[in-house]
Amino acid sequence: MKYLIFGLGNIGDEYINTRHNIGFIILDKIANAANAKFKLERHAYVTKVKYKGKIFVLIKPTTYMNLSGKAVRYWINKEKSSLEKILVIADDIDLPIGTLRLRSKGSGGNHNGLNNVIETLQTNNFPRLRIGIGNDFKKGQLIDFVLGEWNEKEKLLLNDIIDEAVEIVKSFATIGITKTMNIFNTRKNKDDLIKE
Repeated sequence: MKYLIFGLGNIGDEYINTRHNIGFIILDKIANAANAKFKLERHAYVTKVKYKGKIFVLIKPTTYMNLSGKAVRYWINKEKSSLEKILVIADDIDLPIGTLRLRSKGSGGNHNGLNNVIETLQTNNFPRLRIGIGNDFKKGQLIDFVLGEWNEKEKLLLNDIIDEAVEIVKSFATIGITKTMNIFNTRKNKDDLIKE
């Protein structure tokens, strides 16, 4: 059984530790734990990891965030995958920092990458994992916020956020999306841990 795990982000050293690149960061964690190395292929950096009889194809698009759908569509076709066997991981300003939400379908909200995937696939009926980054920015500063690096308070939560996201990916592939949503979507928000 093969699962395509897409982590959305932007390539380039200047984006490595930014909020918008949480998808890349989570895939790096999965790959590093398995000593798997990403290789540049068409439209993406790609590696494969085995877990409990499943194969995770970890995909970091090189198309930049706003054209993520191009890479997603290409790799779905290349791997002959069904939409039920993909998972798209992206940041979300509409969720408090540290809140993780798994969904089987839905809109892309304010996220240009997710919206481009929906537009390119011509459906919003695919699993996605939204990682809350909060919205602690002034009007007109959205781009600076998502392309900014984690602040010191956020860094205190980052390892826990990444670890929980990895748990969700593994659970999604082993017990299915419905059971995984029931387990993880009810967990307590972490944003209160960094409130003053």
